[in-house]
Amino acid sequence: MRTQHIHFKYNWMLIFCLIMLSELAAIIFPSIKIIKFASLFILIGILPFVIFSLKEMKRKEDELRLSKLKLKNIFDTLDIAIWSHDLKSDSLLITPGIEKLYGYSYIDFYKDLNLWKKVIYPDDLEILDARAQKLAKGETVTNEYRIIRPDGEVRWIQDRGFPTLDNKGKFVDFNSVLFDITDRKESEDRYRSLVEMTPDIIAVVSREKVEYINEAGWKLVGAESPDEVIGQSALKFASSNIINSIRANFEKPNHNRIRFEFQVKRLDGEPIDVEMAANYIFYEGRSAIQVVGRDITERKKAEKTIQYMAFFDSLTGLPNRNQFRNHLNEVLTKQVDKMLAVLFIDLDRFKIINDTKGHTVGDFILKKVANRLADTVSSEGIVSRQGGDEFIILLDDTDKENATRVAQQILTEFSNPLEVNNQEFFVTPSIGISLYPLDGMDVETLIKNADTAMYQAKERGKNNFRFYSSNLNGISVRKMELENGLRKALEKNQLMLHYQPQVSLTTGELVGIEALIRWQHPEHGLIPPSEFIPLAEETGLIVPIGKWVLREACKQRKIWESFGFHNFPIAVNVSVRQFEDDHLIDYISELLNEIGLAGCQLELEITESIMQNLENSIIILNQLKDLGVLLSIDDFGTGYSSLSYLKHLPIDKIKIDKSFVDDIIYHSNQGIMVKTIIDMGINLNFAVIAEGIETDEQLHFLKENECKIGQGYFFSKPISSEQMDEYLLTTQGKFSGIPI
Repeated sequence: MRTQHIHFKYNWMLIFCLIMLSELAAIIFPSIKIIKFASLFILIGILPFVIFSLKEMKRKEDELRLSKLKLKNIFDTLDIAIWSHDLKSDSLLITPGIEKLYGYSYIDFYKDLNLWKKVIYPDDLEILDARAQKLAKGETVTNEYRIIRPDGEVRWIQDRGFPTLDNKGKFVDFNSVLFDITDRKESEDRYRSLVEMTPDIIAVVSREKVEYINEAGWKLVGAESPDEVIGQSALKFASSNIINSIRANFEKPNHNRIRFEFQVKRLDGEPIDVEMAANYIFYEGRSAIQVVGRDITERKKAEKTIQYMAFFDSLTGLPNRNQFRNHLNEVLTKQVDKMLAVLFIDLDRFKIINDTKGHTVGDFILKKVANRLADTVSSEGIVSRQGGDEFIILLDDTDKENATRVAQQILTEFSNPLEVNNQEFFVTPSIGISLYPLDGMDVETLIKNADTAMYQAKERGKNNFRFYSSNLNGISVRKMELENGLRKALEKNQLMLHYQPQVSLTTGELVGIEALIRWQHPEHGLIPPSEFIPLAEETGLIVPIGKWVLREACKQRKIWESFGFHNFPIAVNVSVRQFEDDHLIDYISELLNEIGLAGCQLELEITESIMQNLENSIIILNQLKDLGVLLSIDDFGTGYSSLSYLKHLPIDKIKIDKSFVDDIIYHSNQGIMVKTIIDMGINLNFAVIAEGIETDEQLHFLKENECKIGQGYFFSKPISSEQMDEYLLTTQGKFSGIPI
């Protein structure tokens, strides 16, 4: 384009010279006419060229105008302004886009050459001083600073400066491209504020080095400033196994966000338990891992405490009945070809000592009994406390002769008195023994038969031992009778429901009712659930019986709704066997629709044993929550509940088992297990129900430790539906007996 423009320029100069020469010749030689004709000829000859040149110039001007218009549209769209400052002439060149950014027209800046400084936010003026120094050195500079618009609004500007140096390297002028980055900065500020103010740990790790960590993070590891952490190797805070595990996960083709628990090392070397989630990101143009987590040290301690209390007796330190059953089950699985012995021990007349000397003395005696049993058995097996004054011993890989020897040795050891508070107490044991595989093939059978043999030992005068034999008594016969009777109990209408209120310990109002099954046997009278429910579980009858209980309870709840009582659910126990029924969800859904009962008016009580198949349990629990059904964990603390799993279950309530409530007054631990469960429930946002409340002392302890709901004989024993009708109608759901 430039070459073509030069050609036009010289062509016009040549033409102009020819015309001028022709005119000059005509003046000098007026008599020579041919010269005038030559001038005319030149004009005529160049006319087309003149026209073409004018058109070409017009086209170039149009293209230039269009190009300028396009450039202006781009600047207007991008909220960009260009600023050019010639230091020699102290002149400015500013594009009109400045008005959109600054709120001032570019004319205002021409009128007041210091206006560009006046609009800068005062705190950011020092940025311009440092910027000017770098530009003077010939460096390209990018700065971010704030300006104040005429209406008082503060906006963020990104200023990209390009210096110009002359041939001698002297700084002569610069150009700036200005952008409005207010939205981005505000978004960044909000994000930064959230990141810095959150109590959770947030960090970015790249190339195994800490690139960023928020205040919660660097304080957690014991640093006094982020500088002590940023730039440090991640291996300084986490083990190589954790780092390698995270790296391996994100090297997979379809890597996902991962969650894990591990220990972080503080700068002082102290370990801290943390729960973390890691995600793959880009940080400042490089691949990195972002981790978000929190300190769970206290939670892990509580979990260990609860786990210990769930498997070990808090008074004696021995394994409890749950731990014993788990251990025996493992042994049975691994040692199917070896003989085992289960010794069930009950202390004779221990209740008299408790009643006359008090529970404190009784607890001291139980501790000494536990130590004496452990010393006697030593490495031959394990000793556990079942509760009260009952103990169970498992002898591994033994025979009848060895079991006899151990039993006789225990009797000999307890012939010596136990000394408590300078007073001697003689405590004798009655021991029942069952042998595997002769007397049973599973945990429950072996324990039950050893228990049966123990009662035979007591009948034979106490302070002795007996081996189990099927002809010792008619217990097996009774079991068979109950099983046959249970199969007919449904069709003969021998089953019934009783109802026990659940009461707010704060207001005294009724907040729920639990439905409890009873069996009125035509010959044996009222059979307690503790006797026939395990039988129903064992035979599979629990599934049809459980469906009957659900239907009857929902029908009764609908009747109470017709009385005008809407604000409490009815609670029904659901066994693990029922829970594993593939048709449970459909049955409950159809039942609620059929009866016309809202899901929130039904509460299902399940046991901690659902943890054995956690993945499937979570699916079923979520389906129940979709129906609106309330969920609670029954007998909490008697099984195994890992808090890392429990917190993810859609549970509404946990029920403290009666055995722990009894400990409030009957054991020296002063209800520490109950308090721990209540605190944990509060922290995990579960409602906590204490069952088995019978005394003012228990009630006071529970209220003092912020347990909100109670159930037990203190308020009401389980009563019939007719009695509950009367209770609701006369009290209007308010229990008048509770001291508020």
